[in-house]
Amino acid sequence: MTKNASVLKWVEEKKNWLQPDEVMWIDGSEAQLEMLRAQACQTGELIKLNEEKLPGCYLHRSNPNDVARVEGRTFICSEKEEDAGPTNNWMAPDKAYALLDDITKGAYHGRTMYVIPYSMGAIGSPFAKYGIEITDSIYVVVSMAIMTRMGEAVFDALGDSEDWIRGLHCKCDIDAEKRYICHFPQDNTIISVNSGYGGNVLLGKKCFALRIASNLGRQEGWLAEHMLILGIENPQGEVRYVTGAFPSACGKTNLAMLIPPEGYRKKGWKCWTVGDDIAWLRVGPDGRLWAVNPENGFFGVAPGTSEKSNPNALASTSRNTIFTNVVLNEDDMTVWWEGMTKQPPQGHLRNWKGEVWDGSDGTRGAHPNSRFTAPAENCPCISEEFFKGTGVPISAIIFGGRRAKTAPLVYQSFNWQHGVFVGSIMASETTAAATGAVGVVRRDPMAMLPFCGYHMGDYWAHWLEMGEKLGDKAPKIFNVNWFRTDDEGHFIWPGFGDNLRVLEWILKRCEGKADAVETPIGFVPHAEDINIEGLEISLDTLKGLLDVDRDLWKSETEGITEFYAKFGNKLPAELRHQLDALKARLG
Repeated sequence: MTKNASVLKWVEEKKNWLQPDEVMWIDGSEAQLEMLRAQACQTGELIKLNEEKLPGCYLHRSNPNDVARVEGRTFICSEKEEDAGPTNNWMAPDKAYALLDDITKGAYHGRTMYVIPYSMGAIGSPFAKYGIEITDSIYVVVSMAIMTRMGEAVFDALGDSEDWIRGLHCKCDIDAEKRYICHFPQDNTIISVNSGYGGNVLLGKKCFALRIASNLGRQEGWLAEHMLILGIENPQGEVRYVTGAFPSACGKTNLAMLIPPEGYRKKGWKCWTVGDDIAWLRVGPDGRLWAVNPENGFFGVAPGTSEKSNPNALASTSRNTIFTNVVLNEDDMTVWWEGMTKQPPQGHLRNWKGEVWDGSDGTRGAHPNSRFTAPAENCPCISEEFFKGTGVPISAIIFGGRRAKTAPLVYQSFNWQHGVFVGSIMASETTAAATGAVGVVRRDPMAMLPFCGYHMGDYWAHWLEMGEKLGDKAPKIFNVNWFRTDDEGHFIWPGFGDNLRVLEWILKRCEGKADAVETPIGFVPHAEDINIEGLEISLDTLKGLLDVDRDLWKSETEGITEFYAKFGNKLPAELRHQLDALKARLG
């Protein structure tokens, strides 16, 4: 399939070490993939679903000890510990390689070694980066076929270049005590062992597209971010693009696939999904910031996804999708999860572990982190720009978290430097659904805490440098909070499609068509400038949502000061200056 000397040498080395019974190069053809799916169904690795109701869809069950990303066993193996920073686990490269070599020696004995060439980004585009993943899992092969551009065309684009990311995955024994996901930024290498769960083994995703790519971006002058990309089309047919970074449980996927409220739809507003999870951002030839989604599919959380909460996400799963750890209805070979409907379907059901289940004992049928791996092309609101690979120009960058009282519904940073500060202090409060105490503030800068592949202080410095490059062409930076609550703990803002009302104001600000009130934390809208027509929200209530409580923010600065202390002398002086300026404005 390739004459690339660096690829052939690496594959041969791995073959000799892993000792597979056979080697299969993945060419990306439907015939080869179909053969592998059929094989996986024979062994039980996949279960074929109803071809009429869910064409081309399969169920996969992971080991009960292997159902989520394992942040505690995820390592950045940079040469110096300080380069990993305080927010990452670090392991010395020589120690990590020795440990992994010991685990993987002969690990493919009796198994097939699959060699997957893949591209993050459209093959041949200026944004694209290429990788090879070696795996012993058919589930990984067929999932990577959904999540990436995969196959022989990658080698054509790569030619004889040595600029590609090396990825090795070994299921081994799925031993949780020997599970490691290790990143070697200096070698552009990722090694994952003893896991079969997507988030740990689809190495193109968080491992490459964020942890390794964030390093590459720093070296090459671009950004790899944990961000959605959304196109908003106004009644005049003009489309503006925004990116958004949100920690988990903050409505990121719902915003990426936003459906305008009825009043807006009637006027001709439309929303287009470019990406739901990852954005690579470069300064374009025109000096503006351009973003591309490097993925080719969605790896979404199933529970809570319904016709009501996110019909576009649900529609995305209607064909050629792999479901992981959800309920199987054996009567008609369809799937279900909590939140899809109020009640489980009637019939012979099996839970995510494969056990007989009917929901009567109070246990969950689907695992809380059960997933769907679905082609992006299935999404009813997928943007034409998604397929082009040239990227879209970004008007606004939006940060957001879950705060009951502190952050207003929306505010705009004073400038790029202040915007980086706003991103760096992003936080959410724990809810009753999370383990531990309720209301604890968890900082997740730019929603990159688990995904930044190097020292976060250096990462913020890189953001500041990008602002210098962009100058007056930099996108405007905003913060949103859909989660303000009343005294009884009920959400005040309706959220979902109605978030477009806030996005409309954001775009008007980008175009200089809306005024704002200057507050200590940034520019806040005049309540009259947010369209609440058709909402059961009074102007006074909206004013409350936009209120900036100085006392709460004074308390917030204490938390920020404590958080910043972690980064020592790596904290950019500009961010320390921004914090001091905020304290001064608060009085």
